[in-house]
Amino acid sequence: MRAFFLPLILYFVNFNYLKNFKILVMTIVHNYNTVKKNINSLSSNVVLIVVTKNQNIQTIQTLIDLGQIHFGENKVQEAEQKWKELRVKFPEIRLHMIGTMQSNKVKNAVRIFDYIHSINSKKLIHFFEEEEKQQKKKLKYFVQVNVENEPQKSGVSIQDLENVINTFNINKKLNLIGLMNIPSLKGDKDYIYKYVSTLAVKYNLMNTSMGMSDDYMIAIKNGATYVRVGSSIFKNIN
Repeated sequence: MRAFFLPLILYFVNFNYLKNFKILVMTIVHNYNTVKKNINSLSSNVVLIVVTKNQNIQTIQTLIDLGQIHFGENKVQEAEQKWKELRVKFPEIRLHMIGTMQSNKVKNAVRIFDYIHSINSKKLIHFFEEEEKQQKKKLKYFVQVNVENEPQKSGVSIQDLENVINTFNINKKLNLIGLMNIPSLKGDKDYIYKYVSTLAVKYNLMNTSMGMSDDYMIAIKNGATYVRVGSSIFKNIN
């Protein structure tokens, strides 16, 4: 009797799995297309970084199949585990480190990432200079600016920003392309993003990494060239 029912049970288990996976994929595709449409309504020159923190390979594969190239991760170790094989399979992928960088993670970060958005000290610059030399690999960098001087948040203060940027300019070993900012929840985002864009112009930097799921449209209106969006794309899939 068991032998009779087992194939039937497995059939329904597989059917429900496939049904749920199909719904998940449709939800991701819908959310992704909505974000892309919103961005394109304001600018055709903004790079969308899809933040895949805590997302599995199947979910990421869905976005790669849609033509998404730029992806962001918050932790070096998670990125290594998740992207090692995917990067071999899809060499066109560009991976962005958007979380706080620790000096003991620099070696692995250079190996796996193409962009670092969270340079926050001269010390970190020197670590990346040495590791690029060792690995014979060139990355692109953003300096994270702590505009509001929040003590609990990483980033360079406005007072120290010129000094840090000068370190890039004097050595000319790393490719600094812009400024990155994460405003506080209560901060005036219009003002902050506009100010960061003004700072980028002041220091002859072409890019700003600003805006996440809840405020990427505000960031684009104030000059963002890279936006980091995750939860708006992956909402309602769990």
